[in-house]
Amino acid sequence: MSTDPLRATEELREEQEYVSLLHDRLDTLRNEAERDVARAVRPQGTGHQARVERDVGVAERTDRLAALDAVGSGLCFGRIDLRDGTRHHIGRAGIREDDAERTPLLVDWRAPVARPFYLATGHEPMGLRRRRHISTEGRTVTALHDEILDLDDATRTGHEDPGGDAVLLAALGAARTGRMTDIVRTIQAEQDRIIRAPRQGILVVEGGPGTGKTAVALHRAAYLLYEHREQLARRAVLIVGPNPAFLGYIGEVLPSLGETGVLLATVGELFPGVRATGTDTPAAAEVKGRAAMADVLARAVHDRQRLPEALPDRDFEGESAVPEPALEIDHDTCGPLWLHREMAHAARDRARATGLPHNLARPHFAFHVIDALTAQLADRLGADPYGGPNLLGPDDIAQLGKEIATSGAVHAAIDELWPSLTPEEFLADFLAGPERQLPEHEAAPIRRDGGPWTPADVPLLDEAAELLGVDDSAEQAAAEARRQEEIAYAQGVLDLSQGSESFEFEGEESEILAAHDVIDAERMAERQEEADRRSAAERAAADRTWAFGHIIVDEAQELSAMAWRLLMRRCPSRSMTLVGDPAQTGDPAGLGSWERILGPYAGDRWQLVRLGVNYRTPAEIMERAAAVRRAADPRFEPPRSVRSTGVEPWTVRTGDPARAVREAVARESARGPGGAGAGQDWTPGRIAVIAPRELHGALGEIAPPGPVDLTRPVVLLDPREAKGLEFDTVIVVEPARFGASDLYVALTRATQRLGVVHRDALPAGLG
Repeated sequence: MSTDPLRATEELREEQEYVSLLHDRLDTLRNEAERDVARAVRPQGTGHQARVERDVGVAERTDRLAALDAVGSGLCFGRIDLRDGTRHHIGRAGIREDDAERTPLLVDWRAPVARPFYLATGHEPMGLRRRRHISTEGRTVTALHDEILDLDDATRTGHEDPGGDAVLLAALGAARTGRMTDIVRTIQAEQDRIIRAPRQGILVVEGGPGTGKTAVALHRAAYLLYEHREQLARRAVLIVGPNPAFLGYIGEVLPSLGETGVLLATVGELFPGVRATGTDTPAAAEVKGRAAMADVLARAVHDRQRLPEALPDRDFEGESAVPEPALEIDHDTCGPLWLHREMAHAARDRARATGLPHNLARPHFAFHVIDALTAQLADRLGADPYGGPNLLGPDDIAQLGKEIATSGAVHAAIDELWPSLTPEEFLADFLAGPERQLPEHEAAPIRRDGGPWTPADVPLLDEAAELLGVDDSAEQAAAEARRQEEIAYAQGVLDLSQGSESFEFEGEESEILAAHDVIDAERMAERQEEADRRSAAERAAADRTWAFGHIIVDEAQELSAMAWRLLMRRCPSRSMTLVGDPAQTGDPAGLGSWERILGPYAGDRWQLVRLGVNYRTPAEIMERAAAVRRAADPRFEPPRSVRSTGVEPWTVRTGDPARAVREAVARESARGPGGAGAGQDWTPGRIAVIAPRELHGALGEIAPPGPVDLTRPVVLLDPREAKGLEFDTVIVVEPARFGASDLYVALTRATQRLGVVHRDALPAGLG
């Protein structure tokens, strides 16, 4: 076996030349994309008729340009050498020569030909002779790591990696930056099978802390967008995370993989026009999240469909007392009209029988009321004093109907009995007096008069929107009126162009085509419309009724039953990937069990896969965290850690926890993520102090107030905010004040070191 340094240097030089070639081609593609975007948005025409050129593909071209910019860092990361002598370089995006028939210069990691890069082993080489990992900084190749898969091949390059895991271990031990990085270079076989699983149906990915659930879900999104580009580019992919800090943490992963057309949101951001900045108590969140709230809100909507209340007997000139509850409606010419309870009841029954939402059924209620009042007025005005038929003809009665239909007093009565409601108005009214629908012990936690919306309110708003519906007939009529105006304007332009033809051809058949010969007014008006250049994700964010092509939910065990109703409405096809860990369920409204989550929507028609390898948490830390869980559940089995750092977690008991935390932060900051002492070389990492919310005031000087900025060297969080995140060092404060699930989350966020500061006694399993 030759390990000639000259051979190793030559290999590095060849790879450097090839990577440089790839980047040159990438620059060409980027320049072409820039020209396409510039051409697509160039103004056309002048003056009043100037319009931006109608190009429905401009959003896709802009996304393509953004993707090319994003994948430039770490473009090529691998190579596979086949036994037949073929080589394929693997990267974040596919790159071809100008001749598309030739073998690609760079194979997209999602392409079928790239799959052996992730799955091949010495036992199953999948036709490979060698697998090479290429490390780069920018456009410079810094290292090569070769795995020999064909043991009969005696060729050696000097870059052999006997264990085949140097790249993985280097990635796991690297200092965190406050932003999740992709794992495209180090996807493991069990992760690859999940990433490439079929899109149809609901796939549940369960795994303990550090098993890569989130990374797998994000790479699955990128794979599905590659494999089903046409469908998902139109319908978009929605990724739901537990909180805004988490979304910021994962926000750069998909762009680094060349995908930008994805909507990232929390449940609290899925009602357009509403910002859920408020906070609920745990009791309020639990009540609002119950599945029964759907029936409660439906009853509350029905209660807004009222009937006239009882009135005291009163005599009116020429009339006897009104015999039943009724609404009095002023009428200018013949005294008041009476909307009797029986009439309103019949109108309500007819409107409800349509099965339409409240606002859409309202016109049916109104039509029946107007008909009944018209008949009442006709009977009064056209009555024959001798008992004969009504003296009014059909035209007279139709005119009375128009008079009733345009009466402000009549419409006021209709509004009182069947008001037009917005979801915001309805829910605010409900929360101001929930005791009308709920027993006091359930109403008390959610009662609120004003204040900002909370994340738990958003599923209720969505439910209310479904129950109420939107009567957009007026908007549609206005849009049609504008359309007719545009057509009329276009027809005028065509008429002018026809009148301007030369008279020298009068009486002869002209061979010159005029504008009206090739286009009519309607087509011309359509061409002048300005296209919606938003991406599918941007349009989906503004449309509550949008149906996504695929939905990915992280920390899925935390979502309430009402939140699941919202998400299932957003994905009628039930094409979903759910990732989470029931052992980490901390939200009081969370369902935890996959059966409870999916039973109402999919029965048993869903697939569960489990990830069992912990890539994040060292064995020393995982042992402590598992002991805490076993104290509550002796059958608990943690994921297996792939590495050990030799650094045991430390514990400090003190009468001044705030001071001890400050000292620990200073000490850990000086030590560095690699364990080096002060003055030695190390790369700064990230430290998280995870403490109960009530202690954040005393610890405030550790991190500035306001939204969590994960790129800062030190952040202060509670366990819920820490979900899904990871840090080089974690300091847990007063762990006895956490619930078992929250404590398990807090203890498993560290990639290097864990410390515990406490004054109270330690909980079972941790001491």
